[in-house]
Amino acid sequence: MDASSAAVLETPPVVATGQLPELLGWTLKPEGLCRDERCVLVPDRAALGTADDVDLRAVADLLDRPVVTDDVAGLVAIGTERNQRRGALNDAVAPDFSLPDVNGGWHSFADHRSKKRLLVAFSSW
Repeated sequence: MDASSAAVLETPPVVATGQLPELLGWTLKPEGLCRDERCVLVPDRAALGTADDVDLRAVADLLDRPVVTDDVAGLVAIGTERNQRRGALNDAVAPDFSLPDVNGGWHSFADHRSKKRLLVAFSSW
């Protein structure tokens, strides 16, 4: 999910079922949670939520992705699949990502390939 498709949510992190394709790229179908030709079986549909809404934490668990929620800010972050995370660790290659600079411009990690890079991350809280 990129910054333009982020969602601010109520507690618990529930969204309309129809928003899943936009937010995560997955669609809830009778055969399961699907993305392109890949489907993950949903053994207990009620565990995901109601017919109209789904809990993003339950979806993340079903897809075997880490999830972090900030109930105060009303935000949910869902990580990458386990095999992609494991591959990145084994290959010691950082995945591509984009971050804004202090002036609001976006910079992609891939823009600096073949250069040595130092990424400094900090927070005021």
